[in-house]
Amino acid sequence: MRYQPEKEPIKAVTLEELSALFAQWGESPYRARQVLEWIYRRRVSRFAQMTNLPAALRERLDARFGFDLLEPIRQQGSRDTTRKTLFRLGDGSLIETVLIPASPALYGERSDRRTICISSQVGCAYGCKFCASGLDGFSRNLHAGEIVEQFLRVEALSGERINNIVFMGMGEPLANYENVLRAIGILNAPWGVGLGARHMTLSTSGLAPMIRKLADQPLQVRLAISLHGASDEVRGQIMPVNRRYPLAELFAALEYYRDRKKTQRITFEFILIENVNDSLEQAALLARLARPLEARINCIPYNAVEGLPWKRPSLRRQDAFMAVLERAGVAATIRREKGHDIEAACGQLRLQVNREAGVLPPG
Repeated sequence: MRYQPEKEPIKAVTLEELSALFAQWGESPYRARQVLEWIYRRRVSRFAQMTNLPAALRERLDARFGFDLLEPIRQQGSRDTTRKTLFRLGDGSLIETVLIPASPALYGERSDRRTICISSQVGCAYGCKFCASGLDGFSRNLHAGEIVEQFLRVEALSGERINNIVFMGMGEPLANYENVLRAIGILNAPWGVGLGARHMTLSTSGLAPMIRKLADQPLQVRLAISLHGASDEVRGQIMPVNRRYPLAELFAALEYYRDRKKTQRITFEFILIENVNDSLEQAALLARLARPLEARINCIPYNAVEGLPWKRPSLRRQDAFMAVLERAGVAATIRREKGHDIEAACGQLRLQVNREAGVLPPG
């Protein structure tokens, strides 16, 4: 389904597009920069607040563009832990956004990062067997303004400066490529949020052709692969996308990506699920896959989801898995207890609220 807002979302518009429109309207080009400064520096939510613009221009802008603000309807977590916000969109759809406190194990060496996990779709069509995002199906793509707005709203709600973005919330970012890339451009631009591209990570379940397409664009965003299985047999059990893009095809695309983004290190996300992919054999195969690409491995013990049969491995099994990776000499970290108590895995809060409302049957 394609969602068409009543008004064009102003936070999906670039400086070049706004400048071109103002030229058509007979307005001075600097007015476009003024508008965007009000939005991204002063964080206003109405054109009426842009007091250095002529009243007639404010009225014209208000007639054409909307701010399309997300409505927070539920939050979980506390200031010093992972915080999840459930937002209602303009059409009533629900999405989740997660704020993760400083963590050295999340996509980089710095330990002072405040990371936001941004959703790119309402639901998900890819049906990973361990994930709550797709349990009630796929509804639609988010437009670029809704993606950008998640960052702005979570900063406002938390009162904190966010300095790291991962596109690994609800949905498959590469299945919403144009809107996600537009949002990244706005988040990165000096006239927009101004966050460096190297502080953004795009996480994909492995859409090989889109990984190649991403490799050919100039922005230096980081790439993370939701791998979760080190053989086709294991990965295919839990990730249906592997039937379309098996490991050989996926890794050919990753080689292509690495050849064009030589300074960007790829991360493998690997959710550890008891008696599914947490064997020592899988650990050895995972190390063998990571070594030629010099990829970093981010292991994440499974967050239980109501209605799904999977379990989190014991600490002993987690440690044994990590020991194999360490002996193999690959860069590997394990992320524990960031949001486990608030069900911070993708889609869980939305699923819970939908079930409470009778949209879904109990799991």
